[in-house]
Amino acid sequence: MPMKQAGRKTYKSLQGKLIDMDMLRQRNELTPAVGNVRVNARGDELGPGGKIVRKREEILAEYYESTKGVPNEPIPTASKTPLNTEEPTQQKKSKAKTKTTENWVEDTDGNFVPKED
Repeated sequence: MPMKQAGRKTYKSLQGKLIDMDMLRQRNELTPAVGNVRVNARGDELGPGGKIVRKREEILAEYYESTKGVPNEPIPTASKTPLNTEEPTQQKKSKAKTKTTENWVEDTDGNFVPKED
């Protein structure tokens, strides 16, 4: 049994006219797009006089060469030891000023407040 070919997208307008969207798209591929970006409907970069300077395939190839993919960072794995090994009572007994930076001090709640001179 032969495979069924994918049909073209044909729509019927309110007035009863048939509109073939694929044919309409292909017919207007080289028409300059509306707006301030100098491209045609296909995505080719246009120069003076509407001539194609760079094709869409060249633009995409340049984009994928210049952008870096996912960084090569190790994936964190679940450890069998709990992260917080301190007891909660020890945290309450800690001093008010535990970590200091240049102008800020961390209080007992873990908030940074301005340093008092």
